[in-house]
Amino acid sequence: MYGGRSNQTLRVCKMNNNSNSYFAMRRRRGIANRFFGGFTLVEILIVVVILGILAAIVIPQFTNASLSARQNSLQSVLQTVRSQVEMYKAQHADALPNLVTDWTPFTLTSNYAGTTYGPYMQSIPVNPMNGLSGVSDSTGNLTGMSTTTAITADIKSPGATIGFVYDYEGGTGSGLIFGTLDSTGATIAGNGTTPY
Repeated sequence: MYGGRSNQTLRVCKMNNNSNSYFAMRRRRGIANRFFGGFTLVEILIVVVILGILAAIVIPQFTNASLSARQNSLQSVLQTVRSQVEMYKAQHADALPNLVTDWTPFTLTSNYAGTTYGPYMQSIPVNPMNGLSGVSDSTGNLTGMSTTTAITADIKSPGATIGFVYDYEGGTGSGLIFGTLDSTGATIAGNGTTPY
């Protein structure tokens, strides 16, 4: 008690005398507490764990999607090249284009029986599995070979530039063409044992 008044009464009097500044200060503190309060360590750890779980789920799916996209792209490239080989054969009396030396029979025009044909492709095809465009001849006729292992064993000259294996055999082959799987050019790409 102070001069007959309690501390509580003095506080009330002070509030009434300085009511504007007291309530203004309380309002500012309330805003500061609401807007500038931080996250607790537990909340941050929970968010980090959730993000880690999501990343562990999503990243492998993107990796598989990328491999699947390259395989589908290789199948598309091979389908295009195979159809162009057939068109070349139809326009050149069943002769195979010599793609083993280079891709010029497809990328340039050719003359046969007084008629100009081609170009069959606008640019040199690239194997999307390994980024290579070189062609290797097979050592034997690939007709009837239905497994990647058999065709892989038949690559004449595997190497770091081989993106495709072509059954040319000096013009007497079947004209089948397959894509290689990796940068060594020594393995045929396929779905399991079935080549693309």
